[in-house]
Parts: sequence; C-alpha cells; structure tokens
Amino acid sequence: MVVSRLHALITGIGGFAGRYLAEQLRLSGWQVSGTSRDALPAGQLPDDLPIVPADLTVAGHVAELIDTTRPDVIFHLAAQANVPQSFADPAATFHANVIPQLNLFQAILAQRIDPLIVIAGSAEIYGLVQPADLPINETTPLRPVNPYAVAKATQDLLAFQYYQSHGLRTIRLRLFNHIGPRQTEQYVASAFAAQIARIEAGRQPAVLRVGNLAAQRDFSDVRDIARAYESAARHGEAGSAYNVGSDRSVSIEQILGILLAQSTRRITVEQDPARMRPSDVPRIVSDSRYFRNCTGWQPQIPLEQTLRDILAYWRQQIQEHP
Repeated sequence: MVVSRLHALITGIGGFAGRYLAEQLRLSGWQVSGTSRDALPAGQLPDDLPIVPADLTVAGHVAELIDTTRPDVIFHLAAQANVPQSFADPAATFHANVIPQLNLFQAILAQRIDPLIVIAGSAEIYGLVQPADLPINETTPLRPVNPYAVAKATQDLLAFQYYQSHGLRTIRLRLFNHIGPRQTEQYVASAFAAQIARIEAGRQPAVLRVGNLAAQRDFSDVRDIARAYESAARHGEAGSAYNVGSDRSVSIEQILGILLAQSTRRITVEQDPARMRPSDVPRIVSDSRYFRNCTGWQPQIPLEQTLRDILAYWRQQIQEHP
C-alpha cells in the first residue's frame, strides 16, 4: 500500500522562518512547495523545491495558486514583519499582511477544498501588556501599539471569523520573538551580532549602537519555532489560537551581554535614538502551556546556543562578503 505524503504550501517560503520550516517539513517527509513574490537568490532553497511566483495581494494570482497546488496544509507566513517599517508606511503594512490572507481564504472557498491553514501570527497583538497580565495567555486582551501589531490582530480575527462563518480549518499561532542564524539586521540579536562581526573584522569602529536595552522579551530559536509549526499542523485543533514561546523573559541588555562576552574585541556601547521605537512595552513573557499540552511541543535549543550560532553566522557572512 502506498501512503501519500502530506503536501504543505508555505507562503513566504524565502523568508527567515519560511526557509527553516521548509527544511523541517522535508526532513519529516512532507511534500513541500512555496510561494515567493520576488525571485530568490540561487542556493537559498534546494533546487528541487517547487517555488510558485505569486503576488498574494492580487486575487487572481492566489486563485491560480490554490487551483494549481491544492495543498493539504497551508502555512501562511508571507508578511511585512518589521515594526519600524510599519510606522513608516502603515498602509503598505496593512495591504501586505491582511489582503493576502483574505485572498487565500476566498480562493479556498471558491475551489471547495478543505486544507488546514496555519496562520503565522504575532504576540505583538497583545500590545500594551499590564504587569497583572503576565505571563500572557490566549485570553489576555489585545491592545496593539504599532501598525504591524494592528495588522496581525486583524489577521488573527479574520482567521477566527472564517472558521466560524465558513468552516475554514484555521489555526492561529501567536508567536513570540524568534531569532537565529540568517535573520536580517532589522532584528535585535542579528543587529548586535552583525555589528560585533564587523568590528572584529576591522570594518566598523569598536562602537556598537543600540536601542532600548531595558525591554524584556520572550526569545525562542527559529528552529524550535519551525518544529512548532509542524506540531500545530499535526496536533493542533482547528479554530484555536495558541501562544508559542519560551515562557521566559530576557532583557535586551542580557542578549547584548551574552554576545559581547563572545567577542574577541573590547567594544563600547552607545545608544542610538534612531533605534528606539515610538512605543515600547517594558516586559513580555509568554504562557504557552495550552499549545504545549495540546501538541507535546517543547523548545529544545538554549538561548546561549542560539546566540552563538547567530554570531558565527555573521562572522561567516562578513568573511565571505568583504
């Protein structure tokens, strides 16, 4: 008897988490394809992994995509995920994050197929968290404080509405901060590591510029998050929202300290006003017991290992791209 493999479609497969998710699913025996609006650099993904060029903000593109692929599971990761960029262009952030998901839902209904749809949400939707709310569980009120968070809250609510109104099998993952090798410098751990690598290589003065070091966040390794996506697809319950995090709060100053301790140079730290957010929540920590109990998922990679791997990645990048 031949058992067919599950077919996963990953939107935004060329992004930070998308690439790790593709690797995780293929290791687990899934058939994987993905979408990318832009051409991906050679070698970024395996040559035998099908990539469908598609602009998900165009309904016709999405209808053709769903008709062609007819996946068992859709992991919807495509998004504009940078908070400062969302302040600079709120309208573009809404267009990039909300319209593609709406187009996907409408295309699925039109094709009369029944895939499981795992939505890559964000813990940013909780926003202005009060000390009494900590740790944050799935019943914590949504009080988003930046345009990106509002757009992600809209995606979350839209996924619930289509589950209730149309029976689409949506699962909403409310992901807390995830970091790892290959993340861009738009995000804090990579921003620190890239600067350290350039300083060590003599390409930047020995001054590291930082934003708000007092903020405390919940950090997970992106490779653990890739496993969480798969766990959600295999064991999650349609219609549910799940927090996914380490359930541990770490200050940005601690992240910086761990990275500086690994540096081969003495480095001065200076605050850069340009790296400060217009609004920032002092402390965030997840309560992901609901997800862990439902799926059996647990994070496996210690923060210190993640940061070592990030710095090693940036040292290699600086060496290979003088």
